[in-house]
Amino acid sequence: MKVIWGFCLVLVVLLWGGDASAGVLADRLSSFPNWDSKPTVAVARGDLVYPDWMTGNWNVASTLVDLAAPLAPNIVSPGFEGNRRYLQQPVLFKVRFEPEQNLGLILNKQNKRTHKIVADRTFNGFNIAKAYLGDGAVLSVKVDPTNPNRQITVLKGEKQLISIVTGRGTETPNPDRFVSTEISQQVFRGESDIYLNEVETTTAYRFVGGDDSANNRIEADQVTAIYLSPQDPDYFTARECPVALYRYQLELKPA
Repeated sequence: MKVIWGFCLVLVVLLWGGDASAGVLADRLSSFPNWDSKPTVAVARGDLVYPDWMTGNWNVASTLVDLAAPLAPNIVSPGFEGNRRYLQQPVLFKVRFEPEQNLGLILNKQNKRTHKIVADRTFNGFNIAKAYLGDGAVLSVKVDPTNPNRQITVLKGEKQLISIVTGRGTETPNPDRFVSTEISQQVFRGESDIYLNEVETTTAYRFVGGDDSANNRIEADQVTAIYLSPQDPDYFTARECPVALYRYQLELKPA
């Protein structure tokens, strides 16, 4: 289970829109690790729409820089101690963001028609999974064609990770910054067991322009929080307090 947990934490990072009040999500990041409840978000409908400056193919370096177990030693999530091995160890993978193909165009503030920019969840999910688990451990990543918020990752040994985004919020403090949060229900199906949990990923992206497009980059501060599911015997002790927190620094450079 430790390997799967390490994978779960990262899988939701760049795969996946209601709006949150301006500044609430950014303030949440700045209060790490003092989190004692979930954020208030809207029900996830459709896909997460990113700013235009995230369009393209990117090389990502994701580095775990801090982690915390707020309810330790009484409650510690599976794999928490094992995930310490990722501290200050950049994990490299590729991702891409592109115009949404099926939902047409939207109007921007200048009333010009433009495509929505979304993540290529199949491409991103497969690359992220391989980076953490190795090429042979990941068989496929499938996204529900009728629901962009439902994804199934098939792993070696007849294992599956099912991730469903249920809640989402976004903020755009200024044109070069974008903050998002998503709440996902995750189900891991092993050969003989099923494990459920809830994951929050809150990320603040910042576009850094270079002398030309080849020198552009994106920096991000990200926190992933793990919450117990109602099926867990410790659920009513933990309630809405996370049992594990992981903070990452991301750097995206043009591929």
